[in-house]
Amino acid sequence: MAILGGGLAGSLIALAMARHRPDLRVLLIERGESLGGEHVWSFFESDVAPAHRDLVEPLIARRWSGYDVHFPGYSRRLGTAYASVTSRRLDEVVRAALPADALLTGAEVRQASPTGVILADGREIRADAVIDARGAHGLPHMSGGWQKFLGRMLRLAALHGLDRPVVMDARVAQHDGYRFIYCLPFSPTEVFVEDTYYSGDAALDVASLRERIGDYADGMGWHIESVTYEETGVLPVIAGGDFEAFWNHADWNHPGSLPVARAGVRAALVNPMTSYSFPDAVRFAMHVTALDKLSGESLGRTSHAWAANHWRGGRFYRMLTRMLFGAARPDERRAVLERFYTLPEGLIERFYAGRLTPADKARVLCGKPPVPMGAAMASLAGRGHPLADLDPKGGNR
Repeated sequence: MAILGGGLAGSLIALAMARHRPDLRVLLIERGESLGGEHVWSFFESDVAPAHRDLVEPLIARRWSGYDVHFPGYSRRLGTAYASVTSRRLDEVVRAALPADALLTGAEVRQASPTGVILADGREIRADAVIDARGAHGLPHMSGGWQKFLGRMLRLAALHGLDRPVVMDARVAQHDGYRFIYCLPFSPTEVFVEDTYYSGDAALDVASLRERIGDYADGMGWHIESVTYEETGVLPVIAGGDFEAFWNHADWNHPGSLPVARAGVRAALVNPMTSYSFPDAVRFAMHVTALDKLSGESLGRTSHAWAANHWRGGRFYRMLTRMLFGAARPDERRAVLERFYTLPEGLIERFYAGRLTPADKARVLCGKPPVPMGAAMASLAGRGHPLADLDPKGGNR
């Protein structure tokens, strides 16, 4: 099996195959020199099934017993355990698990088919199966908005005083849609601070976001000694689309061939409203290890069926996204999330894990909506504020 892309989804598949299918030869092909790029992925521990925790456990760089959220009207402390995976830890763990000849870095893929890969330098690699996990610059044939962010690891001159993550601090001034700050305390004097936006466009003003993170640190009374790490992202937030047209998009498939199997964001395996991909990446990686047939054609059919089922299961989340972007003006979006975090803690856990029950969905929708009723109904009927086309040029990750 040739796996294209050593980001989160591709690396998890390679790691899962090495552990659970050591009889099969895997080749992980990554265009960079290290796996995972420059990223921090976080997840609620309730997102990962007990049977899958052995795969995830070695990747965890830091965990906490709960997290906080802050809004203008209230703050709340939640008890769901939270954990973070860094790209450095991902690279270390996957390299240790794979044989030396199972990893090819610094290799750009020029063309892929279900049974072969041609690299930019002309090398050809034949395989029984190929799976494409190279992420996406956008999602063609889909619409919605963007979650975009800049995160910086700050080394401080004194203690920051945080004992757990702040998953959402929305007390900050609102710009460019719904804005909040996200903080991960990795050590007593080291904190990862991310400035995040739910926006209608994909433009990322890096200089302004750096300045705003500095302003936030000043407001917290933190003196920054140095910035040791930085990452950016522009992720699609999906409100609607044509899944089959997306899957068969011409630019992603070699003319005349069957579609290549796909994973991760390239297969739209994300939470439509949050762009959250970690739980789905784990679930799909473990699913691949259980397959009896791993030919290119069968893996293509399997990945399509899995992604199509995920798309159908995401209907409720896409509806919420349409309401967030189509019914709420940018300055109203904060009220939507502020109301959401008043809901029961178990429901919030199931929301992020993608396991909402019918009763949960009813509970999310009941009561007076935080946006005008007429605007909410108009958005569901497709007459709300215009939604962005999530085309391939829309985002950068």
